[in-house]
Amino acid sequence: MDKTTLGQYGEEIAEKYLKKKGFKIIARNYKTQRWGEIDRIAIDNDTLVFVEVRTKTSSDFMAPQETITSHKLQSLKRAANYYCLENDEQKLPEAQRIDFIGVTFDNKNNPTIEHFENITRN
Repeated sequence: MDKTTLGQYGEEIAEKYLKKKGFKIIARNYKTQRWGEIDRIAIDNDTLVFVEVRTKTSSDFMAPQETITSHKLQSLKRAANYYCLENDEQKLPEAQRIDFIGVTFDNKNNPTIEHFENITRN
């Protein structure tokens, strides 16, 4: 499986996981011209959640969460702000956070999911 296909598959697994937890998905692969893409945008109770998904195989050297750089976090924050400005006519929750989901496939293609909430909190 190539990296693009693996990434898309990981995003689908992450979305199913979020739905199982009660999240309502409102956007997939939201792209901005300047700050990149937000993999999933969801509502969790009264919070707007921007979700970054990273997918790896167990043979990769780094865990998915180790691939998030400070530059990527800044881009996610800017893209999230842009989404809110672009969709201000919608009744979106005021509370917001950025979550991270790491999907790691073992050598039998079984996924392990790790969910980190509010990754930009200091």
